[in-house]
Amino acid sequence: MSDENKQEYVPPKVWQWQSKSGGQFANINRPISGATHDKVLEVGEHPLQLHSLATPNGQKVTIMLEELLAMDIKEAEYDAYLINIGEGDQFSSGFVDINPNSKIPALMDHSTTPPTRVFESGSILQYLAEKFDALVPKDLKAKTECRNWLFWQMGSAPYLGGGFGHFYAYAPTKMQYPIDRFTMETKRQLDVLDKHLAENTYLAGDEYSIADIAVWPWYGNLVLGNLYNAAEFLDVTSYTHLLRWAKAIEERPAVKRGRVVNRSFGDGAQLHERHDASDFDALGLG
Repeated sequence: MSDENKQEYVPPKVWQWQSKSGGQFANINRPISGATHDKVLEVGEHPLQLHSLATPNGQKVTIMLEELLAMDIKEAEYDAYLINIGEGDQFSSGFVDINPNSKIPALMDHSTTPPTRVFESGSILQYLAEKFDALVPKDLKAKTECRNWLFWQMGSAPYLGGGFGHFYAYAPTKMQYPIDRFTMETKRQLDVLDKHLAENTYLAGDEYSIADIAVWPWYGNLVLGNLYNAAEFLDVTSYTHLLRWAKAIEERPAVKRGRVVNRSFGDGAQLHERHDASDFDALGLG
């Protein structure tokens, strides 16, 4: 279709939900909140009960929990149950009780009375770090830097995922304007990280922390070619310091374990549910 025949979309005075939006995940997108069906969530034997999927946001929490267990913090043992967002599991009454926003991951801590619900991945990371006094620097300056990058990730990743990822990989048609717009922002973010990591081993300095655990599933996976099949398009090899950091974290045993928990898609190892460390044995990750 030539440019002169293209019709510009004119928004109505009041938007109405008339049809699915199109593209991948269109069947679960809706403009209202709340449960669509009744379902009681399973509860395992451990105090920490995670309901999630191994998207980047889901990987943050399972990597965090596996890192805590690798530090011999036995109280961090957990059960992880799969939430299939493509099937709308996040809209069950049980899940909505934990997270009224119907987004994974969601955590219940049954070690408290009454049990404590924790939702939003950044909140879960902070909750676990405070609960177990781990993976946040003790020094105030380094602690603040850790939180700077944790909140940077929370604010930046929507441009990567909902912006670049959606229009580059998931939208029903390729549109130059949004792809160019969000590619520019994604590359700016990669440059921010690359320049910072040129002078720092980890995001908060010399100490591995929840900042790295939050950022790696998004930006580490991206530059390692595991997200949106966009590594060549984004010229990720030019971000040498970011790649160094991403590869180093990828080799951590807890990261290798955590990234496969609640994974039910794609190539490579999958562990739909996790209830004990021995669950990894069959995957060669025990």
